[in-house]
Amino acid sequence: MYKDVPYRQLPIERVNDMIALEARRHGEARRIFLADGDVMRRPFDELAAILAMLQGKFTRLARVNSYATGSAIDEKTDAQLLALRRLKLHTLYMGLESGDDATLKRMRKAESAGRMVEAGRRAQSAGMHLSVMVLLGLGGKDRTSEHARLTAFALNEMQPRLLSALRGIPAPATPWHDEISRGKFRQLTGYETIQELRMLLEGLNLERTVFRANHNSNIVPLEATLPRDKQRLIAELDALLASDKLDKQSPGPMPLWL
Repeated sequence: MYKDVPYRQLPIERVNDMIALEARRHGEARRIFLADGDVMRRPFDELAAILAMLQGKFTRLARVNSYATGSAIDEKTDAQLLALRRLKLHTLYMGLESGDDATLKRMRKAESAGRMVEAGRRAQSAGMHLSVMVLLGLGGKDRTSEHARLTAFALNEMQPRLLSALRGIPAPATPWHDEISRGKFRQLTGYETIQELRMLLEGLNLERTVFRANHNSNIVPLEATLPRDKQRLIAELDALLASDKLDKQSPGPMPLWL
């Protein structure tokens, strides 16, 4: 999403002006999301100052959420993560994508599964919530089993409070789309995507996680609490796999927008 956008950090003074403007417009806000792609990359002192500004301007503020990469979390010490949590940094959204390092490397993800797992565990030890996103079909036909199995393993190690399973959608003019066009990447069919989702769910041993697969990219919308609803979800997927509703020849229609 940000491949053509140079990373930059707005000066604190500019951020302060933006916060003051939004406070005049939405002073009663209780939840704030810090944009854009990787706010946790900012140095600790700057991030702490931003969170302090928010508390000073929004008197009813209950929580602040943000995207975060594993490497950005790793740049913070345990004490700094605790301090950020005390400043109401509540939920971090992390794109794990896959627990299979071979799949991550092929997709040019700059982080390993192990690093993201450890970073997520450290953030949660500091009292933050973790919302993790994984992408179905990212390993293609060649690594669907490894992708499902190792992603479940990583999630079990991480124990996120929120988990979203989306379907990987190859956008035109991207290397992934080009590999598919040249036959170097074999996409899962609609049927195989649901098989992979079932395999992932079967391997999950989560203690307390809200699970969602209701993004526009998903073939079938699902929402549940794990582990309570695990067997219900598997039964629903088994029934779907036994029906004639899934495309067994192609990925099926791709969403026009995400």
